[in-house]
Amino acid sequence: MALTRRQTLSILGGGAILAAGGVGYSVTRMPQTAQSPWAAAGAYADPRKNALSYAVLAPNPHNRQPWLVDLATPGEVTLYVDTERLLPHTDPFSRQIVIGLGCFLETMSIAANAAGYGVEIEVFPEGGDPRALDGRPVAHARFSPGAGVPEPQMFEAIPHRRSVKEPYDTARTVPEAALATLRAAGAAGSAIATTGETGAVAALRDITARAFQIEFETPRTYKESVDLFRIGHREVDASPDGIDFTGPTFESLRLARLFTREGALDTGSIAYRSGIDMVTANSMTGMAYVWQVTETNTRADQIAAGRDWMRIHLAATAEGLSVQPMSQALQEFPEMAGPYGEVHAMLAPGGGTVQMLGRLGYGPEVGAAPRWPLEAKIRGDEPGA
Repeated sequence: MALTRRQTLSILGGGAILAAGGVGYSVTRMPQTAQSPWAAAGAYADPRKNALSYAVLAPNPHNRQPWLVDLATPGEVTLYVDTERLLPHTDPFSRQIVIGLGCFLETMSIAANAAGYGVEIEVFPEGGDPRALDGRPVAHARFSPGAGVPEPQMFEAIPHRRSVKEPYDTARTVPEAALATLRAAGAAGSAIATTGETGAVAALRDITARAFQIEFETPRTYKESVDLFRIGHREVDASPDGIDFTGPTFESLRLARLFTREGALDTGSIAYRSGIDMVTANSMTGMAYVWQVTETNTRADQIAAGRDWMRIHLAATAEGLSVQPMSQALQEFPEMAGPYGEVHAMLAPGGGTVQMLGRLGYGPEVGAAPRWPLEAKIRGDEPGA
């Protein structure tokens, strides 16, 4: 029988704690600075920085946080992508990266509105390449005092939003009323749909589990993730992006050299097999699903999908629902063609692009993901701001 994540890590962690005896303080240390941006949100006098302090908390692929902003012009924000933070193997056309930038823009807009500022956003003002991202602006935003239309429920959910990548309670179904709330959450133009129907849920569990396995078993896509592992509090504080592994068990494994990037790449290791077991087990606990479809797949469509995904996730948070993006089956590298086709045949039978797919349910409380501080993401600032 395959071990669950908790069983595997409990066994490994117990041995690691014994092997690392006498280092209890190190084992219990948590990141000291990587989560500080969550506490800093809303602490800025400049209305743009105040809104951006919430925007840096937005979800994004592999937690790459690929945003850079220029504040050189008073009352304006220009958003760029950090081309050093792309995912060329799992996201070869940077579609998912652009969706993450859309999440950033929507979070910024919701926060600005809450402070009374309207935000007018123009996406890709100098044009863009549908197959690659470059140094041209992703968006230009103008802040207008007094023009904001606050959405208190959305705004108040921002600090509490999490991508919950743990097993969900399979004894609790997701009420139709909650699904209807998610379907109504969008404002940017993507078509939002949901299902909690038993047969559809079973099919989506199976497709998403197989998609995870393909990503694991394709060497270059798996290595892209492993290269972004941040193991232990020191690594997370030093580079608060990527995929973090913190807490007593992971600190114990790190100290005992039982969990390393090199070991994770060994396909014969227990760490590798337990990783596959973990994501498969999690996939099988989806209790409902939400997805978005756009008729075309332009960069503007991808930004719109990201803006609506942020709204979906915040609405789910307000409803007490857990959400995990299940984007593997939507990835466009060749080995994923099978699940990609199945998802599109099932969720977009009339055509179009499935931009996002997420599992829903009721999961445990989890901590906030690490983030770079806003100051690390400003490349040009207004003098005296």
